Amino acid sequence: MIEPQPLIAVRNVRASSRWYTELLAGDSLPDHEHRDFYDRISCAGKLLLQLHAWDAEDHPNLVNADAAPPGHGVVLWFQVDDFDSAVERARGLSAEIIDGPRFNPAPRHRELWIRDPDGYVVVIASPDGERGS
Repeated sequence: MIEPQPLIAVRNVRASSRWYTELLAGDSLPDHEHRDFYDRISCAGKLLLQLHAWDAEDHPNLVNADAAPPGHGVVLWFQVDDFDSAVERARGLSAEIIDGPRFNPAPRHRELWIRDPDGYVVVIASPDGERGS
């Protein structure tokens, strides 16, 4: 079995953790001493995303936040069952909307393209095959 466990570097782990937990209706984890440097976003016990502070703990490729645009060429894509609720949560977070919500005819689902507080592109998508518009 293989499960993706993406990790992104962020400037403020606690703030990003709150943002993604709200956006994805994720589970809040108990506070821990490492939370300023690392956190995990999960939903119903399934890991969705890991967050790590830039320039903390000497990890390769998690240094120098100003070296390149955040996530250039990377899109964090989340399929959600409650698309309309996720759109409302994104609006409540005042997320920058890049595109949508819109219907994508190829996978026959709806998409909302936004930016997170660090500038990463995030897509919220309804399940493939949805007939909504």
